[in-house]
Amino acid sequence: MAFGVNRKELNDWKESVKRGEVALLTHYWLDERFPSIRTVTKAGCADIGKLYKWGKKYGLKKEWIHKRHDGYPHYDLMGETQLRILKDEGLEDHIKRFLEK
Repeated sequence: MAFGVNRKELNDWKESVKRGEVALLTHYWLDERFPSIRTVTKAGCADIGKLYKWGKKYGLKKEWIHKRHDGYPHYDLMGETQLRILKDEGLEDHIKRFLEK
């Protein structure tokens, strides 16, 4: 279950992904498979090759790309990896909004 973002933020992320940009969207998230995780960042791009190349610089594997049937392939970033990538990408606003409490 995802929450904490508004419709415009979600639609902006989807449009960026469709255009072939690597787009990041952080939101609150609850999943019983990851009981200690409260947020996730979706790093998406419709161009799988571009997404893989982007992820490779962060040590992410191609097989970790979630290839969604609705056309929004993405990596799910959590924990220390999420924090490191958000810092590297200059997304301090995501960190302040979702990770600093």
